[in-house]
Amino acid sequence: MANKNNEKLPKIGMLYLDHVLRFFDKSNFKGWPDKIETVTYHWKNDKDRFIKEVKRKKIDILVGNIPATAYETFREIARALPNVEFIPSMDTQFSNKSKENVTRFAWKYDIPIPKTYVFYDKEKAEKFITKTEFPKIIKKSYGPSNYGGYFVHKVDSEQEAQNLLAQKKYHPAYFQDFVPMSADVRVMLIGHKPVCAFWRRPPAGEWLTNTSQGGSMDYMDVPKELLDLAVKVSKDANAEYWACDVAVGEDGKYRILECATAFAAFPYIRDWIGQYLMWKFSNGRFAKPNIPLYNWEELGKLDPSVLRTLRYITFGRYTPSHDGAYFLDKKVRQTEEGEYYLHELDNLYPILETEKRTKEEWPSEKWNFQDNYGRSIRKVHAKSNPIDEIIEVASDEAQESEVLGNIKKIPAPLTKKEFKSILTSVEGISKKNSKEILAKYETAELTEILDNSPETLKEELPWFKKKMLKQLKDLWAEFKEKLENK
Repeated sequence: MANKNNEKLPKIGMLYLDHVLRFFDKSNFKGWPDKIETVTYHWKNDKDRFIKEVKRKKIDILVGNIPATAYETFREIARALPNVEFIPSMDTQFSNKSKENVTRFAWKYDIPIPKTYVFYDKEKAEKFITKTEFPKIIKKSYGPSNYGGYFVHKVDSEQEAQNLLAQKKYHPAYFQDFVPMSADVRVMLIGHKPVCAFWRRPPAGEWLTNTSQGGSMDYMDVPKELLDLAVKVSKDANAEYWACDVAVGEDGKYRILECATAFAAFPYIRDWIGQYLMWKFSNGRFAKPNIPLYNWEELGKLDPSVLRTLRYITFGRYTPSHDGAYFLDKKVRQTEEGEYYLHELDNLYPILETEKRTKEEWPSEKWNFQDNYGRSIRKVHAKSNPIDEIIEVASDEAQESEVLGNIKKIPAPLTKKEFKSILTSVEGISKKNSKEILAKYETAELTEILDNSPETLKEELPWFKKKMLKQLKDLWAEFKEKLENK
């Protein structure tokens, strides 16, 4: 049997950008036996030079977060380096770019979020303001961090909303229903396992939970069900490491507010991520880190100044013993499924390896609405908007029909005749019914619905039955598979 210690390890590179804080350092990969390279992107016209440097250094794995302003450039860089694995992948980092991207990610995976409305068309946004109910939250979708809530605004009237957008000129106009909440919880995950979670509670009479604006924080008694939601979101994003903010509404419901791979983290958490990645890429040469659930309750008792300087915290696995039976077996958690001992609960949240994906989930030709703003406009349906609202998004149709590198061309939109053939193949959908659907939705819009939110048809058409929905989903999947294989 081959000695794993003699196996060649992939070459790791640290991805840095000028003027951007570094999330990782070589020291986060303590014990990696080979040289870890560094490559720095210098902005402006540095793409070609950067690609050549990565190739020259023969890097296999490039580790680092991409800021929003460089995201689209690194989409092109990743395509030019098909043999280099980006960690996190560009698809995983899709949510880093903007709040709009977080929303689209949530819509696709049926992740609960506050009801959201996105408008690229100024007139549509103004019309929405005149007929919607208040209060509403207005956010800046792209650009600087929302740290401290400085780009998140609560408006209580039509006039306030109009004044704010006239002053701020946010594009797109991004609205959410205001959801009264008692607190929110930041959850950090590694390999889809929660490794840190803490409450942020607003000061009396306020709604923002940011500690910079007077909010308080603590680490105790985060519900299992809230952690379950965070785990689902991490898996949907296929994230090696991840953080999400979960709002705890006064109505008792959980909703995702933010999620990304770029987040503030204690040094020991970055070390844990390094340990996880070394395990993932070493074929068993390095051990999978053991990070007990609710470790944050004990570490959270330490002064924050101490936590900020701690490094290389490790945990042994729980093994039954006299002391363990006395201490750990007395500590229980009450959940909706019943009572669990802590070590039992820990076993429900294993550290998992992320999936190997080769196909782009969020190609920029389809999803880069920001940089296509002001070009041709098409309608894209969003099930989270009111039934009579369609979000207006910008796209360059010529650009959408062609993609970079070796990606296949996107097929031309289906005609109404082709859609009619698919619809009438469903038992119960008559020619008259199909005509009603095609009168209600444009072909591009109907494609978007069938791709991302087919349940919309059942919600918006009284006669559309659950059985029809299932059959149409299957037919559409078969049709898409045939297109891809052409």
